Amino acid sequence: MSDCEKDLVFFSGSSNPALGKKITECLGVPEGKITIKKFSNGETYVQFLENIREKDVFLMQTATEPINDNLMELLIMIDAAKRASAGRITAVMPQFFYARQDRKSASREPITAKLVADMLTTAGANRILTIDLHSDQTQGFFNIPFDNLPTSAKLIEIAKQFYKEDSIIVAPDAGAAKKATKIAQKLGLGIAIINKIRIAHNKAQALNILGDNVSKKSCFIFDDMIDTGESLCKAINLIKENGAEHTYAFITHGILSGSAIELINSSKLDKLYITDTLPNLKQSPKIEIVSIADYLAKAIKNIHENRSVSTLFD
Repeated sequence: MSDCEKDLVFFSGSSNPALGKKITECLGVPEGKITIKKFSNGETYVQFLENIREKDVFLMQTATEPINDNLMELLIMIDAAKRASAGRITAVMPQFFYARQDRKSASREPITAKLVADMLTTAGANRILTIDLHSDQTQGFFNIPFDNLPTSAKLIEIAKQFYKEDSIIVAPDAGAAKKATKIAQKLGLGIAIINKIRIAHNKAQALNILGDNVSKKSCFIFDDMIDTGESLCKAINLIKENGAEHTYAFITHGILSGSAIELINSSKLDKLYITDTLPNLKQSPKIEIVSIADYLAKAIKNIHENRSVSTLFD
């Protein structure tokens, strides 16, 4: 039996139920019935409340607090689905767990993203679906099909609202330069790169701007995530000091930890657009939420019907 002949069933973990509900509405299928609870000692318990034998099962869980509890919950969901004889199990992670720990940058460090990959595969996942990996190399940690959806096309459509002939794409650091260059080419715009050094974890210093002049221009920053907001706000302030007229940021994963909201509110940023890959409980007049539920739903449908996922963003 091919996967597209199996019933599609979608279950959402406890990390982002609002997004899970939107996805099922876009798919036109009911939310899968599942029980997830904690025992008094903190252990997680999962039970599927419907038959999933030989079905095409999609399990959604995203990397939000509490990170380790949510990761363990996903692993238990996968194991339960495997033991219930699911036909195929796709782990849908809008944000991949431990995505930033994808290499060794110092001695005696782990590569935790690889550890997560091993755990997901061992638990029984047959396929992975995620959005905007921090580093594309993470896909190489898996020996199963892996789909990494970029949100650039969706965010570019929003950026076009502010498009002017003197607009410019600004890469927040050298690591984002490749992505920024592709977007600049699509829009026919110039590009500048922030020369940044990382002092410690979640601590960075923006030194100067390389590339095209940002003076009197509308600057667009695209990036995969914003955590404490320190790097972005320092980049924004540097751009403004160099004469930029407007600054807009388009970021996929809004972690927004610590004093991120306060930093954003006090910065010279005009507007920050983030997607709902994570539950965005913190509000700010400078932040707009962009839903990617329809995008994920289309990817899930294409996977289920054994059609290309890359056609969604090519």
